[in-house]
Amino acid sequence: MPGPRAFQPRPGQPDHPQVTVLAGPTAVGKGTVSTYIGDHYANVWLSVSATTRAPRPGEVHGKHYFFVTTKEFQDLIEAGTMLEWAVVHGKNMYGTRKDTVDEALRSGQHVLLEIDLQGARQIRQTMPEAQFVFLAPPSWDELVHRLTGRGTESPEEQQRRLETAKLELAAEPEFDAVVVNDTIEQAAAELVTLMGLDPGKQKPRACGDTPVTRVGQDPTS
Repeated sequence: MPGPRAFQPRPGQPDHPQVTVLAGPTAVGKGTVSTYIGDHYANVWLSVSATTRAPRPGEVHGKHYFFVTTKEFQDLIEAGTMLEWAVVHGKNMYGTRKDTVDEALRSGQHVLLEIDLQGARQIRQTMPEAQFVFLAPPSWDELVHRLTGRGTESPEEQQRRLETAKLELAAEPEFDAVVVNDTIEQAAAELVTLMGLDPGKQKPRACGDTPVTRVGQDPTS
């Protein structure tokens, strides 16, 4: 498994780019880490992707994803609305709306895009000034545990995703920095530091609120 790797700006790239792209293998916890950041850091705008896949238990339309039909997704593509899009695992379509990203950038927020490897490669062509962070699992065995433990895929689907994960892990050298997702809180702190933010400055919780995540919780995505 890849180890942590610090961000080194490329020629012409700012020290702390305003757009950060987070990608990594299936089930590594991209969604959990990015949601934690969106919930805890006020000046981070978390992109909400559109997808044609069905919602998983607990997922909310408009917060975790925009759940759309295949026709609705194709209409967005034809209208030129998508910053990036891809068919993932040979089945479902995922993508990022360009207009929502542009609006967040105009407002001065730090933009975090949590997307798949194909989408990251597309954005590298259209937004080379962004920084690209690879979220890695602590080990291959832990990645297998996270994927098989969430119980949302059939054994055949799990095996297909694991084969895809091997290819996704091999793409790590394409990225500017690597964060290993040992725990949600640790990975989130490292990522916001890469974004040029203070990981200690989180949103205050109202009295009676409970943390979104717990240390040791399976950070699957």
